[in-house]
Amino acid sequence: MQAIISEKQNILKTVQSLPDDTSIEEAMERLYLLFKIEKGCRQADSGKTVSHAEAEKRMKKWLK
Repeated sequence: MQAIISEKQNILKTVQSLPDDTSIEEAMERLYLLFKIEKGCRQADSGKTVSHAEAEKRMKKWLK
């Protein structure tokens, strides 16, 4: 339960730090970016990573 409260507090802190003229779309983009970063950190912490060579191989496919 504590983790949920902490996430909510992080969301509120993020939204409150945005400029007053921020659109809902911009706020959602910021929250989504932070979500993806946090997800990536959790994956890395649990060992769910790929080697540099594998990353290069995947990137070559994407950049064709």
